[in-house]
Amino acid sequence: MVLPNFNENLQKYARLLVAKGINVQAGDWVKMTITVDQAPLARLITKEAYALGAEKVIVKWSDDEITKLNYINQSVEVLTDIPEYEIQESEDHVLNHRVSRLSILSSDPGLLNEVDPAKIAAYQNVAGKAFKAQRVATQNDDLKWTVAAAAGAGWAAKVFPDLATTEEQVDALWDQIFKTCRVYEEDPVAAWDQHKATLNEKAAKLNEVQFDALHYTAPGTDLTLGLPKNHIWMSAESKNPKGEEFVANMPTEEVYTAPDTRRMDGVVRSTKPLSYAGTLIEGIEVHFEDGKIVDISAEKGDETIKKLVFDNEGGTGLGEVALVPDPSPISQSGVIFLNTLFDENASNHLAIGAAYPTTIQGGTKMSEEELLKNGMNTSTVHVDFMIGSAQMNIDGIKQDGTIIPVFRNGDWAI
Repeated sequence: MVLPNFNENLQKYARLLVAKGINVQAGDWVKMTITVDQAPLARLITKEAYALGAEKVIVKWSDDEITKLNYINQSVEVLTDIPEYEIQESEDHVLNHRVSRLSILSSDPGLLNEVDPAKIAAYQNVAGKAFKAQRVATQNDDLKWTVAAAAGAGWAAKVFPDLATTEEQVDALWDQIFKTCRVYEEDPVAAWDQHKATLNEKAAKLNEVQFDALHYTAPGTDLTLGLPKNHIWMSAESKNPKGEEFVANMPTEEVYTAPDTRRMDGVVRSTKPLSYAGTLIEGIEVHFEDGKIVDISAEKGDETIKKLVFDNEGGTGLGEVALVPDPSPISQSGVIFLNTLFDENASNHLAIGAAYPTTIQGGTKMSEEELLKNGMNTSTVHVDFMIGSAQMNIDGIKQDGTIIPVFRNGDWAI
């Protein structure tokens, strides 16, 4: 590792994820998912969590090569046979301990490109149902959670293929992670507070207007999405039932809400690759009619994206509409990260699948039936894909038909 002051910055990053990301408080339980090659970061995070008073830190390790071997060699029946003790453990962590979840992403985005898409879809479907309690608690902000990243060698090689050595590639990716997460600032926590205030200002303006619909236009895109009555635009700041703040995504540049999944018509094209379940998907085109995806295709990964939409309950609906200006730092870096955590924060995006109940007034107290009645999609999946560009315009349509520009040429107009 030749990146200047790497160890010092890695420690700052670990502290940021614990103090600002999941905002560890005295007595908290913390569950971290991370790959074995990121053990140095895992140790620092564990140390920082205990320093802030965590009662217990649980580490769930994974390994890319073993994951790939399991997918290749196990039958669908074995792969999808999730042990009951794993489900019970997950439910215990959610229901009895409200464990704060920290997910560190570092895997090769094309790890499972050679695996049968049907096998991947089968596992994702079963896992989505088995760990429903964890998914619902996360979407409701019943517990604190943060998704962040670390520079894995396989991922870095995909992002920076022109660099000569693995060390240079990994350094370059760490450099981008530190930049976009404001680790290089003298006080990263204070820098995040300032950034959060900027995003909250945009969300407040949109909440005040309460548009009835949004109309997107760009090359290959002409899409109208209704918005539910009493929807809530949100940004970097989330709160658990105790009122404890946390940042769900690091980095984040988005302001987001849920569309009215009953009112979606038109066509939209993706502008960046999507890495889903270890498979790269490119050139996505989606057609909507009467509130449903009626056709979806991709230039690469077509079978995988079709199975995501048509083989999962609620997969033909949308659960999120997010606004990200093209001049945002991640977009202007010019780097295609091949990782949704980063690429979604460089681009306006939509999410196939479940809506977050937090994005409508009273949503966390609604049953699934009540959410659907209010236009909020329910599903076992939630997968973002990127649609923004410097050529995208978005108009907000009010209940009385008044049109107000929201985005012009990929940037805020409101």
